[in-house]
Amino acid sequence: METLLLWPEGAPGALGSSDEDSPAITPYLVEGKHNAAVLICPGGGYGMRAYHEGEPIAEWLNTLGISAFVLRYRVAPYQYPSALQDAQRALRTIRFRAGEYGIDPGKLGILGFSAGGHLASTTGVSFDRENAGAAESLDRQSSRPDFMILCYPVITMYAAAAHEGSRTNLLGETAEEELVKLLSSELQVTADTPPTFLWHTSDDGSVPVANSLLFAAELERHHIPFDLHVYAHGRHGLGLADEEPHTRTWTEACASWLQLNGYAKQR
Repeated sequence: METLLLWPEGAPGALGSSDEDSPAITPYLVEGKHNAAVLICPGGGYGMRAYHEGEPIAEWLNTLGISAFVLRYRVAPYQYPSALQDAQRALRTIRFRAGEYGIDPGKLGILGFSAGGHLASTTGVSFDRENAGAAESLDRQSSRPDFMILCYPVITMYAAAAHEGSRTNLLGETAEEELVKLLSSELQVTADTPPTFLWHTSDDGSVPVANSLLFAAELERHHIPFDLHVYAHGRHGLGLADEEPHTRTWTEACASWLQLNGYAKQR
């Protein structure tokens, strides 16, 4: 199917009308009805979106019987809250069109890599279940993902473990303390945060593994079910990690977790 603009008449706060000003989703659908689905947020430090963390991930999810949607979200010079608005709108759009897409609107997750993992986690801790007063029926859909898959994610905006490029692109060179706290996902976890699958490498030289550990600790504190997989070796930005004999097993672990929770078909 063709790429679908999330706001055909123009996104809120758009600075122009190019593709980079026009958030969109590209569907990768599997046959059948009532399928689970995942919204994919590629990484790129909020300055770009990495191809290898988009379409190849969608194709892998399709092999599990899961439909996927790759999100073209706004990056620099756009700052918060543009990308979050795009992800929330995408989840609402998919739910609104669930019948057309053959999707169960109660089995819709979000997946993100690196800065896309920050976007995914932010979406998972900052949502509304419905917006009854919205004028547009699409906007009355819930923006809460039912589950999250966070891959070497940026989580915190605090300097000790933050990815400086992502923080600068998202918040600017200087940011108010209140905004830094709000966009540090580990500090926003609640009892309503969705179940989560996390993976990272312990020697990630760009986004410290502390990001995933901080988030997992808060999930545990709030009694949210989660899987956490930390691999001994692997550079940042591995995607499917096809060239890493050990680390590439993250896809098997994730498929098992998705099956355990009733989202993926049994293989």
